[in-house]
Amino acid sequence: MTEALYELDGVAVRFPDGHKALEQLSLRIQPGERIVLLGANGCGKSTLLKLLDGLLLPTRGLMRFEGTVVDGPRLKHHEWCRDFRRRVALMFQHPEAMLFNPTVGEEIAYGLRHLAEDEASERVRQWAAFMGLEARLDDPPSQLSGGEKQRLCLACLLALEPEVLLLDEPTANLDPRTVGWLIDWLAERAITTVVATHHMALAPELGRRAVILSESHQLAFDGPVADALADLDLLLANNLAHRHRHGHEGVTHEHVHGHPVWGSGRW
Repeated sequence: MTEALYELDGVAVRFPDGHKALEQLSLRIQPGERIVLLGANGCGKSTLLKLLDGLLLPTRGLMRFEGTVVDGPRLKHHEWCRDFRRRVALMFQHPEAMLFNPTVGEEIAYGLRHLAEDEASERVRQWAAFMGLEARLDDPPSQLSGGEKQRLCLACLLALEPEVLLLDEPTANLDPRTVGWLIDWLAERAITTVVATHHMALAPELGRRAVILSESHQLAFDGPVADALADLDLLLANNLAHRHRHGHEGVTHEHVHGHPVWGSGRW
């Protein structure tokens, strides 16, 4: 078996106030895997992405990246950490958390400081054009719309050409055309992706493997996306679907985040 890119062994994350974010989580992620991360609000999806990005460390258990334990001392190792940051990129759920440079152009260029100036400038122009931001290069990010900020964050990450892309609700503020472009772009790249989403209908297009976190912050499912979406009991148990009655016949319908799955008068 190929050496895992990530290994999480009995990982738990608790915050100083005692809040539990993850509990006894064990996962292996192979290079090139496309994983969709699902779960109800507050189950720990964003925490897991930050853990994979090295922004949080386990309270208990171990996380390894290519066999190396990721801990405080390792992240203080300058060369290792610099290489890790170039290879692994995280997009936060709220784009404002990522934007701090004076202009759109400087925002995209920020992560490219290790490149020669002409190469960095070319990447800035390339990704600004891809994301429809070429006319906004001199504008402050604060003047962008929500969708433009989301596209800017994507441009900043994709310009790095990372090997691992961690995306937290990447389609939340994107128009359908950009969502389609992102899905196609991800499908064409041999990179490892872990994408947290509430859009269940997009799950089969965003990845082949589903990881579902329960509301008790534990692993509830790890397997093919199609199997997860076909298991109504699993979705109901993890607050990813709901059941309700309506109509004069008392027909019961199951919905997965607003999308009807099927209806029956049996209940």
